[in-house]
Order: sequence, then structure tokens, then C-alpha cells
Amino acid sequence: MANTFGHLFRITTWGESHGGGVGVVVDGCPPRLALSEADIQPDLDRRRPGQSKIVTPRKETDTVQILSGTFEGLTLGTPIAMWVKNEDARSEAYSEMATKFRPSHADYTYQAKYGIRAWPGGGRSSARETIGRVAAGAVAKKLLRERFGVEILACVSQVQNLQAAVNPETLQLSAVESNIVRCPDAAVAAQMIQLIEQRRAEGDSVGGIVLGVARGVPPGWGEPVFDRLEADLGKAMLSLPASKGFDIGSGFNAIRLTGREHNDAFRNVGGRVRTLTNRSGGVQGGISNGETIYFRVAFKPVATIMHEQETVDAQFQNTTLKGRGRHDPCVLPRAVPMVEAMTALVLADHALRHRAQCG
Repeated sequence: MANTFGHLFRITTWGESHGGGVGVVVDGCPPRLALSEADIQPDLDRRRPGQSKIVTPRKETDTVQILSGTFEGLTLGTPIAMWVKNEDARSEAYSEMATKFRPSHADYTYQAKYGIRAWPGGGRSSARETIGRVAAGAVAKKLLRERFGVEILACVSQVQNLQAAVNPETLQLSAVESNIVRCPDAAVAAQMIQLIEQRRAEGDSVGGIVLGVARGVPPGWGEPVFDRLEADLGKAMLSLPASKGFDIGSGFNAIRLTGREHNDAFRNVGGRVRTLTNRSGGVQGGISNGETIYFRVAFKPVATIMHEQETVDAQFQNTTLKGRGRHDPCVLPRAVPMVEAMTALVLADHALRHRAQCG
């Protein structure tokens, strides 16, 4: 079940980067949710390659088609199958990778595990697999928004050493989408774009941080012990290609504070329990407390660079390899809808689990 995620709201993604297409099956979506391709395509457009000068130039429309699970514009409660055709694969750019392992990619580990791998474009390990996640996430986002009043957003908050000050309480989609790097701070965004362009010109890459936000989550979602809400969010984010770290609320910065400085005091505000601060990031004891959930996901620099590097071939002989083909110099702008999608999938699953258990 390594290609399946979730319990009650469950998805299974399929397909390889240079195969016929990629897609997803969503199982457990409640019936009578209005749904069409128009609800899904905007998020895929935000994820697709070729959308700006700072992402890979691969030209894909990433046009989604719903194959099952809806009738007359409404979900049936049955599995929803969606797919996107691969239109611009150029496998010849990867011919050398058929016998050489790319440094810091999944080539060697996939070969070690399966004894076979789809080397064109990285096959299943390619970020193109996330099309299925984003399509499914769009369904989950609509369910959460319309039936639970939950809003999900993400943005780029840091590229290498360039850091933007972002308030999770006031973050707006319009600000995120106002520039091609998807950073809501226009001045810092301009510097980020310049840095990414510089690294691309040098044949190199750069990483950074995506901030994820969920507003309107009621208290009570999540499970104690193993299925804590932050644990499931962490697993979801660390399952994304190129992700290397996750923290929630104050995260690693909490070590600089004392308990008295860090604790979120409670207060009754108009008959509702609120916290005076939100260093917990909206989750306490693995369960949502009604405050805004916010977290950070660290993404490494893209592994494909246009410089010669040491590696080994399929016979484990030492050799060298230089990156070729079309690649992102920075994954962050396209990772924003991926982070939103995985957030929505976790929260939709926990929303249904909470309803099933607690009514």
C-alpha cells in the first residue's frame, strides 16, 4: 500500500514521468459534493511546468479528466478516478542515466530495492507523480471549504538566506499568486526571483521553505498517540519530493524559550475557548485546538545540476555524470500547491474520522 495515503479519505496515485500519463483514485469522498474538472484544473495549473521563467520549461497542459465517481456534476460517494496525459516527454535527454545513477536522486535506491527502474525522467520518483496528489487535494480542499469552513493556503517564505515575514493569520491567496515565486512579500519575492535566476545561469539550484496554513479547523480533529494531527501532517509533507524537514508552530525555535514563555494561555472569548498566543501551531496533544494551524516544510536544492559530478554506473564502476534535460532550478514555486494538497488530504481524512467517531 506504499502508493496509498489516508484512512477514510484515501488516495492512490499512479503513473511515471515519461509514461502515458499520471493520475489518482480518490476513495471515500462523501456523495453530493459538486465537482467538475473546473474545480481541479486551477491547482494543476499552479503546479504545472513551463508556467514561468524560474521553473522547468517542459511544456505540459496538465489537463485533467474525471473518469469516474461523479454524475450530473455531483460526487457519487464511489471512487473518483482522474488522469492527466503526458504530452512533452523527451526521454532521449535521460539516455545516459539508463546506466549511471544521478547523485542525490532515487536512481540507485530504486534499483537497489526493485532491481529495475524507469530511468526516463526518474519514472515514479519524478515530481510529476504529484499531479495525482494535487488533483485529489483540490477535491479535499473543496470538501473542507464547503462542508467544514476550512481554508488552506501555502506560500514560499524563504529561499536560501532570503526570508520573508509572513503572518499565517492574514495570508491571502491574492498575495501569494501576485508573483511567480509565490512569496507574499513583494520586495523579498523580487530578490528571490533574482537569486533563482542567478543559480540557474550558474547551472546550479537552490532550496528553501514553504509555509503551510489551515484556518477555520475546529477543535477536536486528530488522534492521540500514533495518528496525531501534526504527525500525519509531517508524514504528508515529508512524502513530497525534495522535502527534507518539517516543523509546526514554534518548531525548533521552541528550544530557545522557557516553558512560561512558550505556553499558550487559554481565555474564554465570547463563549469560545481561545489561546492568547499560538506557539503550538493550532495543535495540542495531537488534536486541533481551534486556532490557525501553521507549519513549515524545508525543500532541498534540486538534485539535477548542470555540473559534472562523481557517481557510479550500473556495474558499480566509478564514473562521472553531468545533468541534462529540463529541470527546475528551485522546486518552491511549484511546491506551494503540493503542500496545500497534502494539507487538505490530511485534514479531510481527519474531518471524516472525527465525524465517524464523535458525531
